[in-house]
Amino acid sequence: MSRTTGGSGRARYGRRAGALGVLLCYGLFALAAQSADDAPAVEAPGIGPTALQHRIERKDASLIALDVRTPEEFAAGHVPGAINIPYTHLPARIAELPYATGKDVVVYCAIGARSRRAIERLREHGFTRLLHLDGDMRGWQAQRRPVEP
Repeated sequence: MSRTTGGSGRARYGRRAGALGVLLCYGLFALAAQSADDAPAVEAPGIGPTALQHRIERKDASLIALDVRTPEEFAAGHVPGAINIPYTHLPARIAELPYATGKDVVVYCAIGARSRRAIERLREHGFTRLLHLDGDMRGWQAQRRPVEP
């Protein structure tokens, strides 16, 4: 049995390889774009829900909890004493936080994406004592920590 590969076989192989190359390049580009958008430039140290709750209960004056979720999410329940500046409004409202530059600012959102970006923005504006709430609001609620409406 002899196997022949004519010009059409090579053309088919070339088209498949070309299509595979295009898909591979597209996939790598999409992955790089997603990673660049999702990953923070510099991670902030974390603070666990237990440690944060303890500081809130002690009425620690060196602490500010910053909720960067939407006003609707905030109204549905938030960490006691937290202030709400949605991530999308942060650049315009950063001037509301000048008193916070010498305090520990604990930043959280629902699951972490917005809080990481908010931490980057705050760093760009000179905030240095930034902490990220481990688990964000989802983790806080999963541990049945107190919430304010």
